[in-house]
Amino acid sequence: MTKQDLIAKLAEDVGLTKVTAWAALESVLDGITKSLRKGDPVTLVGFGTFKTSVRPGRTGRNPRTGKAVTIPRRTVARFTPGATLKKALKG
Repeated sequence: MTKQDLIAKLAEDVGLTKVTAWAALESVLDGITKSLRKGDPVTLVGFGTFKTSVRPGRTGRNPRTGKAVTIPRRTVARFTPGATLKKALKG
């Protein structure tokens, strides 16, 4: 499912125009992004939790040359599915 598919589904299910559904989706995604940037987790009960974690810096290898390369530390987003989502995926 793409972002456009999600907008179309939202518009159909709730009875919105696609422009309004797009604005609503953008607002939700923006809110999630801002919370994660601050380091706050975002919990959607039944769906799951988005949170950040820090990957420490490490030394890697360039596969072409075999030379050591420094990979810097970085913050990444993580998602943990909730119980309802896990149950729905079991089939």
